[in-house]
Amino acid sequence: MSLATNEPWDQHLIRYGMPFAPHLIAKARGALLWDSEGREILDFTSGQMCSTIGHNHPRIVQAIHEACEGALHLFSGMLSPSVVELSRRLARMLPPHLSRSLFLSTGAEANEAAIKLAKVHTGRFEIVGFTGAWHGMTSGAQSVNYVAGRKGYGPMMPGSLVLPAPNAYHCPVRHCRDTCDGTCLAVGFEMVDAQSTGSLAALIAEPIESSGGVIVPPDGYWRQVKEQCENRGMLLIFDEAQTAFGRLGRDFAFQHFGVEPDILTLSKTLGGGLPLSAAVTSDEIEADCHAKDYVHVTSHVSDPLPAHVGLAVLDVLAEENLNIRALEMGEALTAGLRWLQDRHGIIGDVRGFGLLQGVELVKDRVTRAPDVETSRAITRRCMELGLSMNIVSVGAMAAIWRIAPPLTVTRAEIDRGLEILDQAITEVLAGDVPASV
Repeated sequence: MSLATNEPWDQHLIRYGMPFAPHLIAKARGALLWDSEGREILDFTSGQMCSTIGHNHPRIVQAIHEACEGALHLFSGMLSPSVVELSRRLARMLPPHLSRSLFLSTGAEANEAAIKLAKVHTGRFEIVGFTGAWHGMTSGAQSVNYVAGRKGYGPMMPGSLVLPAPNAYHCPVRHCRDTCDGTCLAVGFEMVDAQSTGSLAALIAEPIESSGGVIVPPDGYWRQVKEQCENRGMLLIFDEAQTAFGRLGRDFAFQHFGVEPDILTLSKTLGGGLPLSAAVTSDEIEADCHAKDYVHVTSHVSDPLPAHVGLAVLDVLAEENLNIRALEMGEALTAGLRWLQDRHGIIGDVRGFGLLQGVELVKDRVTRAPDVETSRAITRRCMELGLSMNIVSVGAMAAIWRIAPPLTVTRAEIDRGLEILDQAITEVLAGDVPASV
């Protein structure tokens, strides 16, 4: 495909909240991309955090071909062998009470399904989320987004309440510095109780906030949250769109924290780059909601093609020992980022674990004021040098790189990415970016 150089390729597209990259991407393999002119780009974001086992993994391609020999899509009331097997595989991987799955296309859809399950089961309607959360752009999920995507759309879903995220680098209640002691949680639930009309249904959270800045909660935090929920008769929903299936070195992030949710949502990391998500809950909740006429039918619920691909993702996760690999490569990535932090004062904080890392960029390390413009310039320079980076701005609070290469990334690719980061930071801070770029 060729485009005239004087004709912008996005002139017939609706822009959707992020700038388009200055290159058309024609090919993707593993942790690498190639633009339409053949230039190679190292991908430190796994696409939109979805190609966890690498772009176009051979097993994914094989699964797509196999599915094409069977069925791609069916009437929503029909099931395929791949859908049934995927439900069984997930049940075997999860705690016994997380035994029933509903397969959909996107994380937002799965979160909508989970919120509806919680409402129908409890007979209540209030849903609590966290500042910095991102759960999707459909209306219910959007209502518990607190990092972005709220302004200009009118009223959110009634009963949407918020808790402060445990951000030790920017304490939300101005109490701690660098170590969260849980005060924000106690204050937050007091505020929730004050706002509630007495109809608290569920709390939805990412075990580690991703778009909110890669916020890792302190030890024991989720156990306290679970206790607070149980005291109020609320369900706990974990949204593991970005943290499940190896990203943090375990099948599911909640395994790190010793807390099991009542409802679990899965998406990005399950589909291997294809749209596939799931809402998972217990026999008890499913039976109760079914008896109460729970409905969540979509055009692509239980589709065979993505389910067949999901099975391939789980196969690769086990066969290639990607949980262990994520921890090993994560250690190398963390060490390299901390080395860059020692070299460059603009890096205020490095946090995360496994292959989900956050790097916060500041004007100085005392005030911790965000250096948004410089961070954007460095991100652009990285792309010019052949490294795709994702920068998230948490309101006016911060500018943070969210670094999440595929679990199949090699040590050489990590080292190359760190070298490009070092060069980009050095050149931008020195004002030495080539004028021709």
